[in-house]
Amino acid sequence: MTDTVKTETSASTRAITTGGGFEGAAGRTRKKLSRPWASVASIIIAFLWTIPTLGLFISSFRPRDDIQSSGWWTFFADPQVTLENYVDVLQSGTTQLTILESFVNSIAITIPATIIPLMIASMAAYAFAWIDFKGRNALFIFVFALQIVPIQMALVPLLSSFSRGLNLFGLQVTLPLGASDGYAQVWIAHSMFALPLAIYLLHNFMSEIPGEIIEAARVDGASRGQIFFRVVLPLTMPAIASVAIFQFLWVWNDLLVALVFADGAAAPITKLLAEITGTRGNDWYLLTAGAFVSIIVPLIVFFALQRYFVRGLLAGSTKG
Repeated sequence: MTDTVKTETSASTRAITTGGGFEGAAGRTRKKLSRPWASVASIIIAFLWTIPTLGLFISSFRPRDDIQSSGWWTFFADPQVTLENYVDVLQSGTTQLTILESFVNSIAITIPATIIPLMIASMAAYAFAWIDFKGRNALFIFVFALQIVPIQMALVPLLSSFSRGLNLFGLQVTLPLGASDGYAQVWIAHSMFALPLAIYLLHNFMSEIPGEIIEAARVDGASRGQIFFRVVLPLTMPAIASVAIFQFLWVWNDLLVALVFADGAAAPITKLLAEITGTRGNDWYLLTAGAFVSIIVPLIVFFALQRYFVRGLLAGSTKG
């Protein structure tokens, strides 16, 4: 009996010392990634990843003839700088809107298309993580499986539903496809495509919250809504910020959904950049300047939320 107790105590001590199997593996992984060779490899990968962006940035300031006749690396041998590419991009447009108007359209599309799925996904993730209801596991597996459905398969049925109108609780709603205020169909499309992954990521984070915190809130008389808004939601902000950054970048850089649902005066900047190159792509050199015009907002968002983004990525990887 004494030997059994000693063995169990010894095993428990090892588990506490090493942090358990999961934490021990996380510690070993963190130790390997902090070695000098891992840092050198990361620097090399980052440098190689930056080269195309550097080439695009240099090309955006080169004259049209130089861009079309030689590579960007020849700039260092014969440096010629011009702002004509940016001027042409800012003055370009279609018969319905200019590049600046499409820039505003991208903001009007991206912000709601980021907030709407986050609101729904956070509430759904909380329900899957902390509310015990019938069929919860089966429904979560179904939501998780929706991630493998290609977007292309849903575009035509979704477009057909929008053209016929949506039946919401017996109320027939017709969306203004192609109208000047036709943002609603783009918001709905992006929200539907983002929900499965957002629910899955937020559920994994919320399920790591210690149950003692939830139980203490219940003992104090907090309702489900109070627990969600006052306890779970503040603790989940790093994960929400990470998902928000990903969703913002996906929607901002999207072209496929924009080609199908964002038509006419509601077109975002990605669609307009594809059109200003010309019917045969003769003005493709404008994409060098247009690319950097379009990434201004994503860069601001990323650097503003970088702290939360890193915390959200690391959250749940280790405990303690």
